[in-house]
Amino acid sequence: MVNTALLDRPETPVNDTPDRVTRLERLLGDPADAGNPVGYGALLRADRRAVLSADAEALLDDFGMNREFVPRDLGGRFDSAETLLRVMRPVFRRDVSLGAGYGMTTFMAASDVWMHGSEAQRHWLAGLLLGGSKAAIAQHETAHTNDFVRSQVRAEVLPGALSVTGGKPVVNNLHRADALVLFCRTASEGLTGCHSALLLDPHTLPAGRYRVTRRPAALGLRGCYFAGVELDGCVVPDDTLLGPLGSGVVTALRSFQVSRTLMASLSSAAVDTALRVAVLVDRTQGPGRSGLAPADPQHTATTLAGAFVNLLLYDCLAVVATRALHLLPAETSVYSSAVKLLLPRVLSDTMYDLATVLGSRIYAREGTVGVFQKHIRDVPVVSLGHAGTVACQATIIPQLRTLAQASWFTGAEAPAALFRPGAPMPPFDYGRLALACGRDSVSATLLAVAGSLPGAGPAERALRDLAGQMTAELFELRGRVLALPPPDPARPVGPAWFALTDRYVLLLAAACVLGVWWHNRGGPDPFLADPSWAAAALHRIAQRLGTPAVDLPAECTARIHQEVLARYGDRRSFDLYNTPLQG
Repeated sequence: MVNTALLDRPETPVNDTPDRVTRLERLLGDPADAGNPVGYGALLRADRRAVLSADAEALLDDFGMNREFVPRDLGGRFDSAETLLRVMRPVFRRDVSLGAGYGMTTFMAASDVWMHGSEAQRHWLAGLLLGGSKAAIAQHETAHTNDFVRSQVRAEVLPGALSVTGGKPVVNNLHRADALVLFCRTASEGLTGCHSALLLDPHTLPAGRYRVTRRPAALGLRGCYFAGVELDGCVVPDDTLLGPLGSGVVTALRSFQVSRTLMASLSSAAVDTALRVAVLVDRTQGPGRSGLAPADPQHTATTLAGAFVNLLLYDCLAVVATRALHLLPAETSVYSSAVKLLLPRVLSDTMYDLATVLGSRIYAREGTVGVFQKHIRDVPVVSLGHAGTVACQATIIPQLRTLAQASWFTGAEAPAALFRPGAPMPPFDYGRLALACGRDSVSATLLAVAGSLPGAGPAERALRDLAGQMTAELFELRGRVLALPPPDPARPVGPAWFALTDRYVLLLAAACVLGVWWHNRGGPDPFLADPSWAAAALHRIAQRLGTPAVDLPAECTARIHQEVLARYGDRRSFDLYNTPLQG
């Protein structure tokens, strides 16, 4: 149902992101409060019923969250991908299903319209969203491992219309969507421009030729309403086309750069909560605090510090990729895929590491500790879908050789603003996104910073040595890429390309870590300026690369563990933004 109250709410000022985040945190309240209607207890009860919390959705309506998904020139608040990331993280910290089901599914559908829709389509969808409506996007092709190009939906082109037939097996939010973005085949397979995107009003489709069937609730993202859709000769006018006929693949590949980056970057908020829960458990079941056998305090401290390092490592790549949508939009096809590739490798591993701190309490189903098992079910699901691991590798592999030849060790480094979370940026412009450009400015930052490190103390010396290792790894990667025969589009890609892509993504993460530390040494956050966390992050990357890492000074782990406890006690987030939290 359309909430007309949203249409009358006054617009907020342009540069008020921290205020909006603070306001939303206060509205959501203390998640550990048993009496909070949108706290962990209520969210877990909704999850058991396989629904989204009605109270939480009403609160987000009151906040005006849908305005965050609509560009400013259409009456909304959206002009920054980073702002949307920061505003949605409080939601994802509490419930990934709520974040995806209430908001990000709608935004992903809307992105295609903001990018390629006509003026009439853009204004129509903006009016719906500003009125509180939801949108859905139908891309998934589970019969073909989510290769959306092998679409099971076909649209026959008629005079002034299209006749749509086929099905999509997994669509989120379709049961309540007032707008549907549908990808379909409009020409024979193998022809250039054989796919198109349509913007449909589900309420106008004939009931006998359009059917929605809910799928059984899954283990992860249980609250999201996933449904299948079947169309049988549905005739729709040709003005439902998003962009020219045959432009669907280009539309999808460009919009993936936004959706991959944001969804993967938002997922870390759930792991933020998981770390907070692990600290809580450690503090309540330590020696003399419970009837449980005390855990090894050294192991626990190392695990908590390692989880925090993983979060920072991942967030460096996530925030840099998000800011690159504004500052380096031509390069983000690589960076967005890298963030999504790193998600299952780092965040899921971190969740399992933290589970060792909880022990048997991982099976709790109630309260603050109970939310851990929900997040450990939800986070891995985000790495699936149309932009899963193989899809992201397939985006990077065709570009690796060009990057090795024309960019690595020759290109200019990225601007400092790319590595400064929250720093001013120009408004986001969909039109500047590109499918590929042959440049990688972030890797150039790795070389620039590695060559400038003075090594004043033990942590900084370790960081300097590790940065040198990363530089050597990039040089070796370049040689291995150039030694391979170029990929042949007509033949399957060899396994070596996938392995080299995985190593490249880790080196991108290392470059982001160095860039964030280097360009924030004089910033307001003394921890971000400390080389301890950056050295620990590069040490972890070296371990993942399988290279002999230099010894990490004990003071680095001690400093990081100290920060974990400080942020837990002060109720601040475990990400680069160090945001004040409720509860």
